[in-house]
Amino acid sequence: MSIAKLDAHQHFWQLSQPFDYRWLDDPKLARIRRDYLPADLKPHLDAHGTEGSIFVQTQHDLAENLWVLEMCRDNAFVKGVVGWVDLASPDCGDQLARMRQHSRFVGVRHVVQDEPDDDFLIRPDILRGLATLEKAGVPFDVLIFVKHLKHVPTLARRMPQLKMVIDHLAKPAIAHGGFSAWREGFAACGAFPNVFCKLSGMVTEADWANWSPADLKPYIDEALEVFGPDRLMYGSDWPVCELAASYGQLHDALESNLAGLTDSEKSAIFARTGKAFYALPD
Repeated sequence: MSIAKLDAHQHFWQLSQPFDYRWLDDPKLARIRRDYLPADLKPHLDAHGTEGSIFVQTQHDLAENLWVLEMCRDNAFVKGVVGWVDLASPDCGDQLARMRQHSRFVGVRHVVQDEPDDDFLIRPDILRGLATLEKAGVPFDVLIFVKHLKHVPTLARRMPQLKMVIDHLAKPAIAHGGFSAWREGFAACGAFPNVFCKLSGMVTEADWANWSPADLKPYIDEALEVFGPDRLMYGSDWPVCELAASYGQLHDALESNLAGLTDSEKSAIFARTGKAFYALPD
């Protein structure tokens, strides 16, 4: 059986654009400090039988949404854009309405992991913004660290109609044996049916130079136990993944760790969950 595939988490950037790419000035990120555009991604998708992808924001800037949505016109394989709106702004609803005029605007993300306030997600103004997403039926990508996982059940309980997906398993410290510190908070999120998780970003939390698929297995197995295939989705986190692995190495590592699943379960993780979560056309 051929498994349909959707890469539910990838990025583009172009250094000549008027966006804030200062994060790429970190010497550790020199390997990925260049342009990454649709023409760079498409060969990877084709090589691994992947029909399309979901772009996920890197900027707190409405202009990035529009830049990528414009690129979608010539790149049909980019099935959706998870963009940004200012959740803290009284204009959040208006911003969201403008973005939703574009059929491929499918979700919202904020880089919560970089906020100095560890309680950012439960601030009254952010809760108001998230309630706006819930009312509009727009899902939220939750980009957090392990220390923020405690807030996910709070949000899920308060907003049961807001679909949320935890990006990168909340970035457990795979390289430093961080399984036990991560597991309890992560498992608590699985009790809420509106919370999902992306099997993404793991290789860059492992030892970049010496990781193996076996290093990822305990985390993948725990995610399967907590969420099940119908609430898990595959994401490459390309091109960030190139810090530790080629697109092919990343893809094959996940495929090998899911080898014991049924074809239906694999189909859920590799495409069906992501398509349903982001309400993509069948």
